[in-house]
Amino acid sequence: MTLQRQVTFWIIAFLVLILVLWLLSPILLPFIAGLVLAYFLDPVADALERLGLPRIAATAVILLLSILALVLIVLLIVPILGDQIVKFAGDLPSLMQSLLARFNDVAPQWMKDAIARSGTDIQASISDIAGRAAGWTATLLASIWSGGMALVNILSLMVVTPIVAFYLLADWDRLVAKVDSWLPRDHAEEIRAIFNDINAAMAGFIRGQGTVCLLLGLFYALALTVAGLKFGLVIGIGAGLLSFIPYVGALVGGVVAIGVGLVQFWPDFTSIAIIIGIFAVGQFIEGNFLSPKLVGSSIGLHPVWLMFALFAFGYVFGFVGLLLAVPLAAAAGVLVRFALNKYLGSKLYRGVPREMPTPRKTSVRNRAK
Repeated sequence: MTLQRQVTFWIIAFLVLILVLWLLSPILLPFIAGLVLAYFLDPVADALERLGLPRIAATAVILLLSILALVLIVLLIVPILGDQIVKFAGDLPSLMQSLLARFNDVAPQWMKDAIARSGTDIQASISDIAGRAAGWTATLLASIWSGGMALVNILSLMVVTPIVAFYLLADWDRLVAKVDSWLPRDHAEEIRAIFNDINAAMAGFIRGQGTVCLLLGLFYALALTVAGLKFGLVIGIGAGLLSFIPYVGALVGGVVAIGVGLVQFWPDFTSIAIIIGIFAVGQFIEGNFLSPKLVGSSIGLHPVWLMFALFAFGYVFGFVGLLLAVPLAAAAGVLVRFALNKYLGSKLYRGVPREMPTPRKTSVRNRAK
C-alpha cells in the first residue's frame, strides 16, 4: 500500500469516527464515562493484582468502593452544593452592586473623574451585566438539566456507567493485547511507540491532572468553608474542577472568592488576606508538589490547545465532547509531533543533496607541465 493510500485510509477512518460520534452523541455519555473511569482506575487494579488479588476481584473491590464514595457524595455534598449554586446565582446582582460600592469607596478621585468624563454609567452597566450573568447561569443550569442531565440520563449514568467500567476494567489488559494483534506487522513497532506517547499524555492529564483537580477542589472547598466565606463550597469545588486547565482554576476561583470576600468581610482585611492566602497556598502546593509528582514535567498539551479542544468538542458533542476533548487533543498532539518529525527528516524539508561536480582528469603530460 502506497503512502498516499495509507493517508487516505486513515483520514477516511477518522472522518467516519467523528461522524459516528456525532450521530450517537445523545446515548454515548454513560459509555464514555465508563471508559474514562476504567482508564482512570486501571493503575489501581494493576497494583492490587501485584499484591496477589485476581483481576476480577480487584475490579469488584475498586468499583464497590467507588460507588460507595459516590453515594456518600450524593447524600452529603450534592444537596448543599445545589443549594449554594442556586443562592449564588440569585445573589450575583447584589454582589456586583456591593463590589461597585466598595470600588467607589477606595478608588482614587482622578479615576472617578476620568470615568465621569467618559460618560460611562458604571452602575447601570454593572447591573446589566449582573442581571445577564444571573439569567445566563439559570438558563445554563436549566439546559444542562433538560438536555444532558435529564432523569433518564442520570439513571443511565448511575446504572450503565459502573457496568461498562466493570467489564472494561476487568478485560483491560486483554483488550490492549487484542488491539495490538491487529496492528500492521510492518509498522507495529512504530505504531506502538505512537500509542505509548499518546498514553503518556493522556495519563498525565486524565489521571494526573484529574487527581490534582480533586485534591485542589477538596482543599479549596474545606479551606474557604472553614474561613467562613459565603458560597465557599461551590467556589472551592469550581476552582478545583477548572484547574483541569492550568492556571484557569486558580485565576477564576481566586477572583470570585476575593470578590465575595470583599463584599462579605469589608473592612476586615485579615479575613480578606486569609482568602487570598488560601489560593496562594493552593498554587504553591500544586506547583511544587502535586503537579510534579502526579502529572510530570511535560505532558505535551499546551493550555491554549487544551482550551480550544474543550470549547470545540463541547460545542459539537455537548457534555460527551468534554469527556472526549482531552484524550483526542492528546492523541492529535502526539500525531502532529510525529508528522512534524517525519517532515523534518524528509527530503521535502532537507531538499535533495546536490551532486558535487566531478573534477576533470588531467593527463600525465599536462601534470608534467
